Amino acid sequence: MHTSDTETLDEQMAIEQRLVDSVVASFDSTTDPRLKELMQSLARHLHAFIREVRLSEGEWSNAIAFLTAVGNVTDDRRQEFILLSDVLGVSMQTIAVGNPAYKDATESTVFGPFFVEDAPEVAVGGDIAGGATGQPCWIEGTVTDTMGNPVPGARIEVWQADEGGFYDVQYSDGRIAGRAHLFADAHGRYRFWGMTPVPYPIPSDGPVGKMLAATNRSPMRVAHLHFMVTADGQRTLVTHIFVAGDPQLERGDSVFGVKDSLIKDFVEQPPGTPTPDGSDVGDRTWSRCKFDIVLAPEQI
Repeated sequence: MHTSDTETLDEQMAIEQRLVDSVVASFDSTTDPRLKELMQSLARHLHAFIREVRLSEGEWSNAIAFLTAVGNVTDDRRQEFILLSDVLGVSMQTIAVGNPAYKDATESTVFGPFFVEDAPEVAVGGDIAGGATGQPCWIEGTVTDTMGNPVPGARIEVWQADEGGFYDVQYSDGRIAGRAHLFADAHGRYRFWGMTPVPYPIPSDGPVGKMLAATNRSPMRVAHLHFMVTADGQRTLVTHIFVAGDPQLERGDSVFGVKDSLIKDFVEQPPGTPTPDGSDVGDRTWSRCKFDIVLAPEQI
């Protein structure tokens, strides 16, 4: 490289750095110290990305169009921005940062885009399926703290896809199925009927799906059942359990959500096997799974 070329490059780098410095400095008067830290760090990292990849104006325009499309698809029943966060691993990284390992507390994983507030309550031993199709599954366990003490009254939110791989909110008829909440009993025990989880693709008809297709990535999620557990004095737990033996475990999870400690045995029961609560499941197979939940303290 000639001296003149080096000088030109140095001048260009200086121009770019001056802009970075100006943008960062524009947040100097932010009175909230945390907001100031976030905005200045965001500015540095965004500009570092643009400079590293030498982003073109056409690529910038495409990115704006992509984010606009993500916003246009998002509504009160579909959260495409969470889906985008999930497939980029941002959701899992945020969870890793915000939920550090503590003793034997149950590990957290992604929230996902399909949680809905005010799911119906079922009694302990109730059925969350609500008419959703799938192999019946009996799930039971305890909720304790890290000292082994039961957590009576813990609120347990559960939601899952049906055997076709769809959540209730993906249907247009307003159904509420495959989701509910219940409360642990006086001994911290819980149990309910759900469905044996199945692998399914995340919604691929929107901009996130198009991005995955363009980058030759699979949209498939490993079979799972969602939990969110809350109790006074305990850290809120957002997690899944995954099905041991699911072939998709070997192929990978599109949102990077799998943790080994959350892979559980869903043991299939032959037709005619008596159910734990005496329910009649007809001449069908069913499965059962045990999942003991351990909550970390709110303050560590």
